[in-house]
Amino acid sequence: MTHKIAIVGLGKIARDQHLPSIAKNPDFELAAIVSRNAELESVDHFQALDDMLAARPDIGTVALCTPPQVRRQYAEAAIRAGRHVLLEKPPGATVAEVEWLKNLAAKHGVTLFATWHSRYAQGVEPARTWLAGKTIKSVDIVWREDVRRWHPGQDWIWEPGGMGVFDPGINALSILSHMLPAPVLVTGAVLEVPENRQTPIAAKIDFVAVTGHLVTADFDWRQEGPQTWDITVRTDAGLLELSSGGAVLRIDGDTQLAADDTEYDGIYAHFAALLAQGKSDVDIAPLQLVADACMLGEMRKVEAFIE
Repeated sequence: MTHKIAIVGLGKIARDQHLPSIAKNPDFELAAIVSRNAELESVDHFQALDDMLAARPDIGTVALCTPPQVRRQYAEAAIRAGRHVLLEKPPGATVAEVEWLKNLAAKHGVTLFATWHSRYAQGVEPARTWLAGKTIKSVDIVWREDVRRWHPGQDWIWEPGGMGVFDPGINALSILSHMLPAPVLVTGAVLEVPENRQTPIAAKIDFVAVTGHLVTADFDWRQEGPQTWDITVRTDAGLLELSSGGAVLRIDGDTQLAADDTEYDGIYAHFAALLAQGKSDVDIAPLQLVADACMLGEMRKVEAFIE
């Protein structure tokens, strides 16, 4: 069965990732775009989601690629209209609203998929398999990139609900919470917030696992040049390194895998499987870790001004 799908929010992530993956997947047909500022040639276009829902009852699935601050209201409208919903990460502005959407989707009998695209990097599942049954000694995360490169002119990321540096950092936490055999707990954080903004530009976070080992995370949005997306796990059986956001896997320095970026292809393959099974997939663990880091975090104002 081919599912007609509408994309809501035609920004950078939709153009760079969602459109190519939808085009490659025979289970989906791009049927409409909902956007106030952009449209695609030969694709039905609507200014508002409510207009699309009313005019196109044949479109049964919706991919929400809007900023997280407005995602709940759009998801609610689509769910109440009986449409299946894919949520770009992070799935919402708060943990509670994502749980609320999960319950609403169950009530209306539709699929809700809260995506964590970094989990579909090709090194993540082999890393998870290798770590199973091993004793973990420590985990170090370094996730540093250039905000101007990845979010040019996007003011929403600096506003409440936009998450600041946790917008990329949550990708690392999504891998961490999926890959480790035991859950972790935030024990402390230091968040650096620009004087003219409301969300952090950098964060250092400490965690402890229920098995006792420590985890550290270093997130920074001020790195120029090569970008850094690394997770290093020390175990009783050797050193595991995930780099390039999970695309490269090394064990004790030996490269086990170096793959291309196919994360969103994996997302849409899983979405098709969920639709076929009539199931939802809503994991709030990465978002909960961000919420806890913000709750426990020591806020430090920094002189950097973001234009």
